[in-house]
Amino acid sequence: MGVRGHFDEVAEKVQAMLADMKYGSITIVVQDGKVIQLEKSEKVRLK
Repeated sequence: MGVRGHFDEVAEKVQAMLADMKYGSITIVVQDGKVIQLEKSEKVRLK
């Protein structure tokens, strides 16, 4: 997979994570210039 394909895959996964999330954060972990991990931390607001 080329750089563009890798970027497209990461972008799709981040987009899918964002679709589920109301509050929280997404951390992108990069090693040697490549994304190796996506971390999702979601907050639940109680009223």
